Amino acid sequence: MRLSPCIEMLFREESIPARLQLVKELGFSGFEFWGWEDKDVDELIQVSTELGLSVTAFCTVSASLVDAKQRDAYIEGLKRSIDVARRLGCRQLITQTGTELNTVPRDDQLLSLIDGLNACAPILETNKMILLVEPLNVVDHRGYFLSRSVEAFDIIRAVNSPHVRILYDVYHQQITEGNLIPTIRQNIDLIGHFHIADHPGRHEPGTGEINYRSVLQAIKDTGYDGWIGLEYRPKQDTKVALENLLNLVNSLR
Repeated sequence: MRLSPCIEMLFREESIPARLQLVKELGFSGFEFWGWEDKDVDELIQVSTELGLSVTAFCTVSASLVDAKQRDAYIEGLKRSIDVARRLGCRQLITQTGTELNTVPRDDQLLSLIDGLNACAPILETNKMILLVEPLNVVDHRGYFLSRSVEAFDIIRAVNSPHVRILYDVYHQQITEGNLIPTIRQNIDLIGHFHIADHPGRHEPGTGEINYRSVLQAIKDTGYDGWIGLEYRPKQDTKVALENLLNLVNSLR
């Protein structure tokens, strides 16, 4: 089971190079982050290469997929992000869908989202990239278009490309609908990446209501061999929180 610390939320008091050094020292082989536009990409390349760390995922340039008027801007941002990803040796980009438009019927926005992803698919295929579509809960992200997993998986099936998959965030889906393990088991072929955090508080696993031993065991039992992103705000010392999670993962059967 491959764990990918999100350096946006962990070791925030440290510089980026220092965060990556800590990731390496704790025994992880990859990491992820949010946007690349505010990063020193050359520095990321240099430090991650020196440490032998993989960049597992980061976000593409932000533009709405549900607003057809932003389609060209979205695709241009995707192409720029792919160029950065290739430099970083990364093969996965994360995307959000955008905020729901109050003046446009929801079905029209859904069609724009699917059409937009269909337009991206050949670009992704040419570059051997995977785009990870992320549903978010609408408690923390009021007005966000895509929250329910059933709709998210239906979108991926409609696009029907191995280069477009779901980022299943356990924290967001616990808030939105629960039913975590059956949903994961039934749709694992459409999931390209996981994020984990506990609820409430978006802290480390073991601090809230989610039974992460059962959830992680269920993910492992599916044969999933991708990355699991650690996207949480630790309540306790970051090193201790990460070590506890590693111990939990290592104890799975």
